[in-house]
Amino acid sequence: MNEIELFAKPFWVNFLILVPVFLFFYFGKHKLSITKRTLLFTFVFGVAFGVIEASCVVYLRAAAGLLPGYEGTLLDVWRQSDQFYNNQILLEQLPMSLLAVELIREVGTIVMLWMVAFISAQKIKERIAVFLWAFAVWDIVYYAHFFLTVRWPQSLTTPDVLFLIPEPWSSQVWFPILVSGLTMIAVFINSKDKSQK
Repeated sequence: MNEIELFAKPFWVNFLILVPVFLFFYFGKHKLSITKRTLLFTFVFGVAFGVIEASCVVYLRAAAGLLPGYEGTLLDVWRQSDQFYNNQILLEQLPMSLLAVELIREVGTIVMLWMVAFISAQKIKERIAVFLWAFAVWDIVYYAHFFLTVRWPQSLTTPDVLFLIPEPWSSQVWFPILVSGLTMIAVFINSKDKSQK
């Protein structure tokens, strides 16, 4: 098990922890006019999208030859998971063609999450909240599905490359899960049904 690392890289990524803090205070004063039904539907979308995204990344690892045991069962992959999954190695060994696909996938992910927010809410404040909510759900489910399928990450202190745009972001897994979990709490407790005054 790795020792806990407190800081993500590049350093500015650490400021993402301020997002849920800002949401608590801002939305605490300016309640969101988002129905629980909207949160439920975007939650279900986030879950499904997280499963799809994690599955795509598993396929990418297999296509790049970085997923030993994939020719067999998931149990074969689980047995070897602690040896294969290292995003730094992935970035060094991934062919440029697949790296380009990965970058396009990341852009597509953000666009889809924004479009769900635009469909779900009318005002910019609510759209931002729905985007962050759906992103947070997607992010947590992404890691959960990875663990259920290929037994990665082995722990919350496992290092990961979070995004590649505009440059690679890296941290231990606990960091994005913490930010996403707190973001979900901030949006949920500060939303009210439109029918409420």
